[in-house]
This record gives sequence, structure tokens and C-alpha cells, in this order.
Amino acid sequence: MRHGTTSIGDALREFMNKSRMKPRLTEVRIQENWEKLMGKTIARYTQSIQLIDHKLIVTTTVAPLKQELTYSKDKIIKLVNEMLGESIVKEVMIR
Repeated sequence: MRHGTTSIGDALREFMNKSRMKPRLTEVRIQENWEKLMGKTIARYTQSIQLIDHKLIVTTTVAPLKQELTYSKDKIIKLVNEMLGESIVKEVMIR
């Protein structure tokens, strides 16, 4: 490449990193990959997944699943951050 030019891919990545849309797009990526990360059974009984201020909020009405997810918070943080390729999720809340 010539001096002072960037590729379209690099320009888009830089734009997305500075954009207000990045948190929402990150949330959508987590939602799309939730089944791969956690398995079909957990994904089936998960009502919603939200990412708000580095907190991943997982909602389910199944009490045993809430208990299992509560014990697995550190594992969830690790799996999600590895999938994203950066340390976005700092905390997991189960509702």
C-alpha cells in the first residue's frame, strides 16, 4: 500500500471501534453465538441476552439453569471474551 493509505477493512474496523454502534453490534454477536458457546439446552431456555456497560445480563425463568449459570459466571466471561477476541465482558448477571 502507498504511504498514508489504509485498506477498506482497516478503515471499517477503525470506524466501528469509534462508533456508538459497537456495543450493540457486540451484543448481537454474543446473541448469535450463544448456542455455540453454551450449548443447545442452555440456549433453548435463555430468554434474553443483553450487554450493558460491560455487564452481560442473561435472563431465564428456569430455576436450575439460573443456579448453574450463577456457578459458571467466570467460565461465561472467559468464553464470551475469547469469542469476541477482546475483553469486553467484565461481569455476568443472571436474572
